[in-house]
Amino acid sequence: MHILVTGGAGFIGGHLAEAFLEDGYDVTVLDAMDPFYDLRIKEHTRERHREVATREGVDYEFINGDIRDAELVAELVADADYVYHQAGKAGVRSSIEAPREYHTVNADGTLNLLDAARDTDLERFVMASSSSVYGGREEYLPFSETDPTLPVSPYGASKLAAERYACAYHEVYGLPTVALRYFTVYGPRMRPNMAISNFVSRCCNGQPPVVYGDGSQTRDFTYIDDVIAANRALLETDAADGEAVNIGSTDRIAIRTLAEEIRDQLAPELALEFAERYDADADHTHADTAKAQALLAYNPTHSIREGVSKFIAWYRQNREWYEPLVLAS
Repeated sequence: MHILVTGGAGFIGGHLAEAFLEDGYDVTVLDAMDPFYDLRIKEHTRERHREVATREGVDYEFINGDIRDAELVAELVADADYVYHQAGKAGVRSSIEAPREYHTVNADGTLNLLDAARDTDLERFVMASSSSVYGGREEYLPFSETDPTLPVSPYGASKLAAERYACAYHEVYGLPTVALRYFTVYGPRMRPNMAISNFVSRCCNGQPPVVYGDGSQTRDFTYIDDVIAANRALLETDAADGEAVNIGSTDRIAIRTLAEEIRDQLAPELALEFAERYDADADHTHADTAKAQALLAYNPTHSIREGVSKFIAWYRQNREWYEPLVLAS
């Protein structure tokens, strides 16, 4: 079986490609190597892929290319049995500066993949959506898939457009599509500009964690292993075809509490610092995962405290190469 993973040198896509290689599948990775963060993290991911492919005796190919290249996308999709579409422009705050670029990559790029897939015998098209489609209004917590989608950033709007196209292609063309709405995924090789990696790196270097706003905003942080489990389930079931499905964790936590807990584990003598909050940041996220449990037997196994402890252990083991990239972000 041959799986195409777009964005497969990135954080989530990289872990997905690695998991599929470990499962014995042939994998092609398409990634534009966008320098949104230090590309040396992606190079570590690619090296890991090569090691696993050699060990498992499976085929692995890396293509440096863009999902906006419709001809390239059509060629790669035609050779795939499954498409796991993780490529896209990430970052709520960055999208404020370049909304059209986010739309072009996240919405138009997804349309290229869907158009390439619609006349094939593809087993399934799985795409990464985001909790940002909800917008973060507290009265709807926890967010279920039937709640209003009210994105407050160009990033959230672009992801909502992409997932709606995916679901529409199921309705109109019968393409087996699934959109997974990820809730703030974290873990090894995560983007260095995310809150958890920043808090850990600063504490390890005797610098106080910086919290944006008063820290009362809450997040549903999802450990990468739980996200991989949800994606793996879609190799085995068609129960979620045509659906958007929340993939979250077991709880939510205030950003200030998160910073304090990381600080207390690593450098309890430090005080927190506070900076001006970004307007596009959602107030709250929290997933109702009942639909994922019903359709995918999804059962997240990592609480935020357990997941952060695992990330800190990984960070310490990989500090020599990972930390300089975090500090430079």
